[in-house]
Amino acid sequence: MSHFPQDRRIDYVEFTVPDVEAAKAFYQRVFGWQFTDYGPEYTSFFDGRLSGGFQQGPAKGPGGALVVLYARDLEAIEASVVAAGGRVVRPTFDFPGGRRFHFVDPCGQELATWSDQPPAK
Repeated sequence: MSHFPQDRRIDYVEFTVPDVEAAKAFYQRVFGWQFTDYGPEYTSFFDGRLSGGFQQGPAKGPGGALVVLYARDLEAIEASVVAAGGRVVRPTFDFPGGRRFHFVDPCGQELATWSDQPPAK
């Protein structure tokens, strides 16, 4: 490994979306991300740890790399995803180390959210 902390680490994640404003609204509402606009066709986001961007362009379907987000309260995030216009495409399932579900955002991007916390009682 390099002696530089950012060397060989994921540094930025970029999504192509048909509607930058819709993407911003969804991720701000569900996950509280912050945005910096660079014109009408590009915005960068910061989730508190990782940066990325939304580029205006044709919708991409599921497939390719899967971005996985973490949430302490998985059920609350799932409800928030649905309330914000997302669609659950793989219901919550258990795996060694936790639970997760997959969703498609209003722009057609498939992501997953996982938690190592048990369901709230």
